[in-house]
Amino acid sequence: MKIAICSDSHDHIPHLRASVMLANDHGCAALIHCGDLISPFMLEELARFAGAVHLIYGNNVGDQHLIASLILHRFPAITHHGVFGAIEAGGRKIAFHHYPAMARNLALAGTFDVVCCGHDHTYLVERVGNTLVVNPGELLGKEAQPSFAVLETDDLTVKRVDVGQPFFSGPLSVR
Repeated sequence: MKIAICSDSHDHIPHLRASVMLANDHGCAALIHCGDLISPFMLEELARFAGAVHLIYGNNVGDQHLIASLILHRFPAITHHGVFGAIEAGGRKIAFHHYPAMARNLALAGTFDVVCCGHDHTYLVERVGNTLVVNPGELLGKEAQPSFAVLETDDLTVKRVDVGQPFFSGPLSVR
């Protein structure tokens, strides 16, 4: 089973739209967004995904009430998990939290096969104990090439998929 993992879209509609289309093209059965979606209007882009969508808040949470309400009433294929999510998919236990430090701690506990995170806008795939930790980088394109990851649950391989063009090209670095 293929799972798309993305994070930190920060209201960049073209990059989120492209990542959803590419995830569909790759045959992904689920999509995990690791936070910083921000605005409720971005839910329409996530809803274009052909499979189940799992979403958590990041540190830029936007209108939490409206996001939760829209998911409940208009977007039944999107599951909102709050600040921490955990699913079983493709025979694997997968957790997701926005912050890399929390993801590492979850990985060290050894309860999950895969832990996904975002926040620092840096693509990274690493083993922490027996757990694979995946940070898909950023969809915004603030500090790096916009990207997401495709996880193959059969063998726990991860492929980076680049999307669009970087949004900023200067030395700006804000966290």
